[in-house]
Amino acid sequence: MDMATTTIARPGLEPIVSGVSEVVARRLDAHETALAVAALLRERLPGLDILTPQERAGSPDRYVSHLLHAEEDFSVVGVVWRPGQDTVIHDHVSWCTFGILSGIEYETLYRDMGDHLVEIGRAENRPGEVSGFAPPGDIHKVRNTSSETGVSLHIYGADVSRLGSSVRRVYDLPVR
Repeated sequence: MDMATTTIARPGLEPIVSGVSEVVARRLDAHETALAVAALLRERLPGLDILTPQERAGSPDRYVSHLLHAEEDFSVVGVVWRPGQDTVIHDHVSWCTFGILSGIEYETLYRDMGDHLVEIGRAENRPGEVSGFAPPGDIHKVRNTSSETGVSLHIYGADVSRLGSSVRRVYDLPVR
């Protein structure tokens, strides 16, 4: 995942960072942390101006991730998806919470059966919606199915600036 880091003013970022810091300090398990951060993000979901107009333009080649904040226990990332752009099937190194600012993130969920994957669900995440999850069981593929550029805010329970990505594993298994 390409990750760009900037140090500019970001409307709405500070209340999210301070709130997530408080949640993380409670040392809940990963699932409870994801749910608590999702509840916080629902209350504090920022506007599109958390990213600059240039960042919101995205890339014609693939979705782009903008690292907005990172510390040892969590990172905040703005993700920009042009219409039709998607991820590979993957899972994560930590809990994750995301909120949709624009576009539609269509998520397909999978279960690893060892030699193949089985689709276990689908979700259409629209602007204003927030979700959270924690491994195991977080295998998914995400696609912007809207006709507009999609922007989402992701909060990961890991220092993405150190790891380079929130992705733990990419799955190249048949889906049955």
